[in-house]
Amino acid sequence: MSGLLGRLGSWCARHGKAVLALWVVAAALLTAGSVFFPGPVSNDVSIPGTDAQRAVDLMKDGFGPGYGVGSSAQIVLYSPDGSLISEDRKRAVERAVDRIREVPHVVEVKSPYQVGGLAPSLEIGIIAVKLEGNDTTKLPETTRLLSEAAEPARAAGIEAVPASSGSPADKEIKTGTSEIIGVVCALLVLLLAFGTLVAAMIPIFTALVSIATGLGVVSLLGHLVDVPKQASIMATMIGLGVGIDYALFLLSRHRKLLADGVPVREAVRRVVAGSGGAVVFAGGTVIIALSALMLAGFPMLQTLGWITGISVVCAVFTSVTLVPALLGLLGHRVNALRLPLTGRRGSHGSSGWASLGNWVARRPWSVLALSVALLGALAAPALALKLGPLDNGYADRGTDTRRSYELLQAGFGPGMNGPLVVVADLDTRVVDREPSPAVLRNLKDRVADVEGVVHVGDPVLNRGGTAALVQAIPAYAPGDPRALEVVRAVRALDVEGAQVHVGGQVAGMADAGDRIAGRTPLVVGVVVLLSALLLLLAFRSPVVAIKAALMNLVSLGAAFGALSLVFSLGLGSRLVGMDPPVSADGSYLSTVFFTVPIDSYIPLMLFAILFGLSMDYEVFLLTAVRQAYLKHGDNRRAVAEGLGSTGRVITSAALIMVAVFVAFVAYPDPMVKIFGVGLAVAIAVDATIIRGLLVPATMALLGRANWWCPAWLDRILPDLSVEGHEEDEERPERPEEPRRELVGAGRG
Repeated sequence: MSGLLGRLGSWCARHGKAVLALWVVAAALLTAGSVFFPGPVSNDVSIPGTDAQRAVDLMKDGFGPGYGVGSSAQIVLYSPDGSLISEDRKRAVERAVDRIREVPHVVEVKSPYQVGGLAPSLEIGIIAVKLEGNDTTKLPETTRLLSEAAEPARAAGIEAVPASSGSPADKEIKTGTSEIIGVVCALLVLLLAFGTLVAAMIPIFTALVSIATGLGVVSLLGHLVDVPKQASIMATMIGLGVGIDYALFLLSRHRKLLADGVPVREAVRRVVAGSGGAVVFAGGTVIIALSALMLAGFPMLQTLGWITGISVVCAVFTSVTLVPALLGLLGHRVNALRLPLTGRRGSHGSSGWASLGNWVARRPWSVLALSVALLGALAAPALALKLGPLDNGYADRGTDTRRSYELLQAGFGPGMNGPLVVVADLDTRVVDREPSPAVLRNLKDRVADVEGVVHVGDPVLNRGGTAALVQAIPAYAPGDPRALEVVRAVRALDVEGAQVHVGGQVAGMADAGDRIAGRTPLVVGVVVLLSALLLLLAFRSPVVAIKAALMNLVSLGAAFGALSLVFSLGLGSRLVGMDPPVSADGSYLSTVFFTVPIDSYIPLMLFAILFGLSMDYEVFLLTAVRQAYLKHGDNRRAVAEGLGSTGRVITSAALIMVAVFVAFVAYPDPMVKIFGVGLAVAIAVDATIIRGLLVPATMALLGRANWWCPAWLDRILPDLSVEGHEEDEERPERPEEPRRELVGAGRG
């Protein structure tokens, strides 16, 4: 593979203008296409085969307008300085109701002065709107029109807020400020690492081209498949981090070769043949991990996984084509525009890392014990990780989503934000296709008797008489674990002549959690196995492959520990911009610590992303160690040299990743905050404790066993070595003893 990549890099360096033009044109066209013909995004969280999905399917069968996903909306009213039933306020509300009836797609409007529309305090009310159809893509625009139609109520001093169903994860996330902050932070790190503006701008430019291309593809794919609303932000987060990192690794190697006197095009060929192979394998592990989410059994998570992988594919392609093209065009001008008080030309600052490598190699047992203690302390809080639906009560304060949630909770109780949709599949053999009132009354009474249900609406029968629908209000908020118990209790009801199914946000997330929990061992096993296999192909060493997979699992423990501290234990929820719950008048209900549940799909998504990203640094470190070992056969010296030559570049890459992910913590969406915290902590731990201490210590202890490979395995493994030895300068012959013991170690 190194030979193929070397030829590709050499060709791109010779035809730099053409390669640059092709990438810029492709990025521009795809971006223009996404702007003028944007694909629709979806908040579809359906899970085929679950009870909640069965309830949704039954709701589509003959219940008419206003029933089903995307077919209803609410305007929540709040009168802070008087009752809603005063004469002037009542007239204003009725004028708003009349205007809402004129909004397109509205088929029925229920005034707050009808039964159940006013809270006991008479200060909070609901205008309930039924819409035609079940097109969720039209709901945001319709909700905006409904909010504008409620202006007469606002003119009378009444707060009118459009309520939104679903969870914060369902809301469209717009990118912008955090990306700019991440790019600026990355540029500062690159300036410190390279000391020249031209060199620092190369990874930034290639990453931006990569992201523009990837986001354009993702947007246009919305015309063909259901693209989750989170897809663009996840693609941006991951694409920006890996795009800069991969270019950084190539550029660092290239500048060193130039400093050693290697001609420009030859340096480019060597870089792409050697470090380019490491980039391809590193990107491959990320893609494998994300693709394994296809086995999760959760369609939204499956789509999110492979769509995010598109950004990684773009990053790899730009790294092995656009970067060599730019290096060939710039030549020695890559070191132009040197900044004062920064690094010297050709200096890689490896002496400190080499000293650390020697220190670790001399006392591996002590370093191993220290590393395990530190990682254990970081991972311990993960035992308190709290999973649960991330409801609208955790949305950004000041948004309509958060405000309507708070008003409904203050006026009608926490369960009003997560009603259960109980759909009974009626047995027509029992009810003779004409269900008697007794059957429907029995259904309502049985649901009302469930502990934790505070209100049950009147049953609604579909046109065919085959199903009945009842809305039940639990006593608990959607994010409260007790709400899940209410769902399970309702599903367990034995109603004569009917089979009960429960839908709604709480029921859907409960089913998602159960499905993901059942599939998690499979996904984890596949990711670990395939990643280990890829490393085996790259380094021809079973010990290295297994060890690397296990090390990456360790960094995940630290990430989940950090998430638990910040969100589940509430020690840092306010520090990342999460506001505690407030009352209707805006006062905080909690002023110190408050906990935030983590959606059940987030840990699995984090696992896939982090496992792949952690493997990046493993590949680059192992490549350097193996190259050093193949030169002289001294394992401990090779470990020290590998850490010394890669320490600075891996640290710079990790700083960039951490800066990018921390920048996304500023996003108002809680899901993005959770991903930002988890990714930033994991990368920081991985690049310091694990790659700087734990991995070198274990490699020093294992000795030549690191590179042992059975003869039968060596014969059947394809030749996919990532080192690209043929591009390197002349090196002394390896000692005879290591060559005899390391079967197949010289391949590639």
